[in-house]
Amino acid sequence: MKEQIIEKWVTLKEVQEYLGVGRETILTWISKRNMPAYKVGRLWKFKLSEVDDWIRSGGAADDAEKKPEETETETDKK
Repeated sequence: MKEQIIEKWVTLKEVQEYLGVGRETILTWISKRNMPAYKVGRLWKFKLSEVDDWIRSGGAADDAEKKPEETETETDKK
């Protein structure tokens, strides 16, 4: 019989340390960029494998990286 390895849930603070970003950045990503996170009572919980997949798919990319056409300056448009 195969043993299943169950990934543990991590806290917002652990994700902050893992990604090297602040609390507000993560909360913004959750609300505006669909970062995979689960509310358990008052706490946010995460699976690092899901966070890694989300990062790799471009979820945390800056808007400038996602939409270069919007980074034109006014002089570029003339």
